[in-house]
Amino acid sequence: MPKLTVTAESFRLAEVFTISRGSRTEAKVITVRATEGEQRGWGECVPYARYGESLESVAAEIEGLPEDITRATLQEALSPGAARNAVDCALWDLAASKAGKRVWDLLGLPAPVPMITAYTLSLASPEEMEKSAAKHAHRPLLKIKLGTADDMGRLEAVRRGAPKSKIIVDANEGWSAEVYADLAPHLVRLGVQLVEQPLPAGQDDMLAEIERPLPVCADESCHDRKSLPDLKGKYDVINIKLDKTGGLTEALELRKAALAEGYDIMVGCMVGTSLAMAPATIVAQGARVVDLDGPLLLAEDRPEPLQFDAEGVHPPVRALWG
Repeated sequence: MPKLTVTAESFRLAEVFTISRGSRTEAKVITVRATEGEQRGWGECVPYARYGESLESVAAEIEGLPEDITRATLQEALSPGAARNAVDCALWDLAASKAGKRVWDLLGLPAPVPMITAYTLSLASPEEMEKSAAKHAHRPLLKIKLGTADDMGRLEAVRRGAPKSKIIVDANEGWSAEVYADLAPHLVRLGVQLVEQPLPAGQDDMLAEIERPLPVCADESCHDRKSLPDLKGKYDVINIKLDKTGGLTEALELRKAALAEGYDIMVGCMVGTSLAMAPATIVAQGARVVDLDGPLLLAEDRPEPLQFDAEGVHPPVRALWG
């Protein structure tokens, strides 16, 4: 049986990162290592206060698991969330190491290919966001965090700074139905491709009643397959994050179920290292939107980090994960 060890770690960000809920200067993560004889695997999660998680609570969940835990029993032992994610991904990495194969081979999937990823601009004044957009105007897809006053000013500024980039916006539950209905035509005018979670989770029924002139993506409203029935008629896209699904195992099942129900797929992330993003590159294959830019926001990363270039984010090398 694998032995699990849990470590809390932090990685400095390249600059202060701000969303409507607050600012941060470092990525605080939990790293899980699974060891069996000479074989090792590891995974990472990012506890999220929005879901009642902390470094301490997630570590306690993992340390409370039985010694004979497997990927199959893990799905029932822990609820979807960060703790299960780190363990699930560590066990997948361990299984690949033991088999001498890549995780996608174990899953019977084609080898992942690079996917263009969004780059997230931190929330700031319109003037600062215009400068940031100009700095990153070479990137094909920019993501803007909104959900506060003067959202249109910020969006107009980013469009001036990066006139050719595609744009997606994330309101982080910060709008009302009335605000969204007022902003939507302007989002379309400015070429916004998609809007994430405009209304608070649990207060989003109005999305089924108002016009949706551009695709609306469920983020906080979608965690795992059990979320899907409540999204019908309200959303066009779902954002799959491993820290919400509780790992790669459920993320792949959620993707399959969501596609069968006609949803498009976005694959996103918390602010973490390349180790956290690595399993998500498998889920991201063929997704409408990929948002795995966590490592691009860091001043320091894991050894053998993911490669980002004009082709997008590349799948992990074996020395990193999988």
